[in-house]
Amino acid sequence: MAERAAMRAGLDGQAVLVAVGVADAALGALGAAVGAVRELLGRADGAELAEQAGQDLAARGRLALDRHVHLPPAYLEVLARRSQAAREAGGGGA
Repeated sequence: MAERAAMRAGLDGQAVLVAVGVADAALGALGAAVGAVRELLGRADGAELAEQAGQDLAARGRLALDRHVHLPPAYLEVLARRSQAAREAGGGGA
């Protein structure tokens, strides 16, 4: 019984150490991010960088949507294309 309690205490201690390690890593990453933001804010072309970052994020968003969302073409768009193709083929329209 004492052996089991000691093992449990060891596992609890290990879990605490892992949690503290994760928190330390997160704080380190946060500190690095804050340093990078301070560096960017100190630049003279900060507004231009912010605009470029916004454009880059928008482009990434469009790419992500295109990659993950597969919507069928709009029904009216399909009809318009068929009608145009029929007119071009000399069928007179649909």
